[in-house]
Amino acid sequence: MDETILLFIQEHIRCAELDPFMIFITHTGDYGILCIVVAVILLLIPKTRRLGNVLAASLLIEFIINNGIIKNVVARTRPYYVIDELKLMIEEQPDFSFPSGHAGITFAFAGAFLFAMIFGIPGFSESVKFKAVTIAVLIYAELLAFSRLYVGVHYPTDVLGGIAIGLATAMAGYFIEGKLRPWVLEKKAKRKAAMSASSAE
Repeated sequence: MDETILLFIQEHIRCAELDPFMIFITHTGDYGILCIVVAVILLLIPKTRRLGNVLAASLLIEFIINNGIIKNVVARTRPYYVIDELKLMIEEQPDFSFPSGHAGITFAFAGAFLFAMIFGIPGFSESVKFKAVTIAVLIYAELLAFSRLYVGVHYPTDVLGGIAIGLATAMAGYFIEGKLRPWVLEKKAKRKAAMSASSAE
């Protein structure tokens, strides 16, 4: 089934008009740089720091589980080495195939926005603009995941595995942030009280 889908995409969906766009989209996920930059920006802005915390936790967990553990345990060969008819559209990839790291980190990124919207982060979940941004991020994640099939570097099951891991780690990131936040706020309050007491003496 994996092979059939990849060859169907190659024969019936690839075209000169789509090729440059799909290659561009797939490279926006390289090394997770775009997702990391957005996370850093959100962390630096006080108003968006909670979302940045969720996003940073999601990306870190996804990288450890996906790239650090599962890829190396499963060690699946890339499809362009196995399917003779498949034409690779970009450079050969340096790591194993399952699960897709690009799909994983992008859905960890999109999932952080999605769960912030669904479960609620004050200032975000009720915002129409944030909902629009979340929809745009989800569309981007879906396009990038499909682009990995389009350019021939992953099997469909690689991408589905990456999506599942990305969403799971985004959920984990959201709840970890929720559990740690009261502890962090308590520490800050104690530090502030100690500094106030010290200055009063």
